Formats: sequence, structure tokens, C-alpha cells
Amino acid sequence: MPQATHLTIIGGGFAGLTAAITAAEAGARVTLHESHHTLGGRARTSEGPYRTNEGPHALYNGGPHWTWLKQRDLIGPLAPLPPLEGTRLRLHHHGTLHRVPPLAMLKLLRRKPEQAPVDQDFTTWATAQVGEDGARAAAHYVAVATFHHDPGSLSARFVQERLRRATKLPPEAHYPRGGWASVIDRMAALAWNLGVRVETLARVDSLADVPRNGPVIVATSLDAARRLCGDDSLRWESGRTALVDLAFRTRKGDAFAVSDLDRTGWVERFTAQDRTLAPAGEQLVQAQIPLSPAETKADGVARAEHLLDLGFDGWRERLTWRRASVANGRTGALDRPGTTWRDRPRIDRGHGVYLAGDQVAAPGLLSEVSFNSAVEAVTLALTRSRLDLESASG
Repeated sequence: MPQATHLTIIGGGFAGLTAAITAAEAGARVTLHESHHTLGGRARTSEGPYRTNEGPHALYNGGPHWTWLKQRDLIGPLAPLPPLEGTRLRLHHHGTLHRVPPLAMLKLLRRKPEQAPVDQDFTTWATAQVGEDGARAAAHYVAVATFHHDPGSLSARFVQERLRRATKLPPEAHYPRGGWASVIDRMAALAWNLGVRVETLARVDSLADVPRNGPVIVATSLDAARRLCGDDSLRWESGRTALVDLAFRTRKGDAFAVSDLDRTGWVERFTAQDRTLAPAGEQLVQAQIPLSPAETKADGVARAEHLLDLGFDGWRERLTWRRASVANGRTGALDRPGTTWRDRPRIDRGHGVYLAGDQVAAPGLLSEVSFNSAVEAVTLALTRSRLDLESASG
């Protein structure tokens, strides 16, 4: 009886755990290396009274990862948004807050992604469809799904797909109760039950440090993969975003979310759907402000505070906790005009090395790219190993 393929995975985030579970279910022996003391990568949720996520806050139910997670009972309880809270979305347009989007933006939502060209930027295409004001508002709104300071400069097809999914009713976005950590914990438990060998605090600086007794899947950020593989071609554009986390005492009338249609930016009160994220009587809010190359962290914080002033009256006097950081190159792949996901760094790097993550050649929105690339990497790795074995025995 042939020996099971041994698969090494570097990175214990969402992509790495997806790859580990997929490979183990297929009968492979799996070793996973994670440099941090806990698993999760950007899908970690901070410990303590304020449970903030380091990665995306929502799971979109329109992708295959949703079905895969549900089939394995890995999502767990969800935190639904109360209908009343959903009415408290505010849109910053022409300097003031509004309850409904501009009519031109609503008209644009009727266009299917397939109607938007790949080789033209979104602003040019959308302006021809609904006018400049509607195009600009729509481009700025979709920053919530791109984390980019100028989504209008990206491929029209890329942006239109994300615009449609981010505004779909009923919403595709769902929130795991307790943050992403609850999903990661379930994934980690399943991996261990399947026999995956998990090594935390196991930093790998080069593929030369990994025993080559089978395929290797590099499930890290693209920057880390470039260093690990010694391959300078592993590059793709991503966003740079100021993240401002705050907690303040609850007050009736606070907005659920504020979207900046005049620039780019999104402020959301995450305790609107999940009260477990902050102590009783407090609200947990995160502002995501995409930064241009010329903008600093302080610029992003100032823009966040302006949106907070508009949507959360008196928040400064109610403040109980805050922190700010910059996420650089950690917000997923962005496709320029003339490119699609197929043009990103390919998954199969040759010589038994495969990539998984949110900036590689796989379709989907945000974490869906990590999932799809992880499953594809495992499929390619195990298929190649089987073919090599058959060739050697034949």
C-alpha cells in the first residue's frame, strides 16, 4: 500500500487552516508551521474586554467557502443585525449625512458585473452609465470591500462585482458571534482531530529550512511569501488602510455605520449585531480609512474622527478605549484595468511549492480568495504527488 503524501503548510491563518483540513480529509499527512503563538493570522480576534478583529469582520454567504464551512459546522452561531439597526446606516455625501444613496448610484447597481469592462477603469465606465457624481459615490462606497483610497481607478469589472455584493439585499455579509476567532478555533479543532500536526512559534524564514519530504504550501501574506521563496516576482497591489478601534458608552441614536461617499472611509458599530464584543453599556466601533500614498496614519485618524463626529454625537466625552494602526499590503488583491484574478501570482510555483492567500490567482471577494486558493493548492499538490508516484512505480 503506497504511503500517504506528506504536505507541509507554512502559515496558520484562514488559508493555511483551510489547506490543512482539505489535505487531511483527502488522506494526506499534514504538518502546519505557524510563527505566532496562536493560529488565525489576520483572522485573529484580540483577547480582553474589547474583541476586535485584525482581519475582515464579515463572512459573505455568496461564495463556496460559506458552504464548505457550513458543511463542517465551522461557522457556529451568527450575530444577526437587528432590523432597526440596519436603518441606521448613514451616507456622507456632499458634506452631510443621508439615509439613502444618491439615485444615480442606485441606478448603477442594476448593472451586472459582466456588463462592466475589464480593461477600463471604474470611474470612466460608471460615469458613462450614470454620470460623474453617481460614479464617484459608488466608487467611494465600495472602499468597504477594497480598502483602497481610489477604487475608481481599478478595473470596472473588479469594482462592479464588489459593489453589487456589498450592497445586496438581503445582505451577504454575516458576523460570527465572538469575532473571527470563534471560526478559527473550530477550524483548528477539526484540523487537530484530523491528525494535522500543528507547530506554533515555528517561524520559517526560508523554504530551505523546511524538510522537503513532500509538497509545500506557502499560506502567508504575499510579502512573506516573496521572502520565503526568494522570488521577487511575487507582487500584487493591495490597499493601505488606517484602522481606528474605539469603545465608548452607549447612547441612543448612534449610527450603525457611516460610509463616506465624498472620499473613502467606513465607520461601523460592531456591537450593533454582537453585544459580546464589548462590556455591557459600551459600544465597539472600528473605522477603516483607506490611505493614499501621500497620507499618514495621523491623516487617516483625523478623517475617521470627522466621520465619528457626524455619526456618533458626543463620542469623545463617552470614550473608554481606543487604538489606531495601519494595515499595509494586508487587505487583499486589487485588480487594475486590463487585469483579472488570473493575472495575479499563480498558485503552482513549480518544484512542489504552491501559494495560498488573498493576493494570488484565485477568484472571490476578500477571504474567499484565501479559501479558493488554499483548496486549489491542495488539489494541485496532491494530484502532482499522485502522478509522480504512479510514474515512479510504472
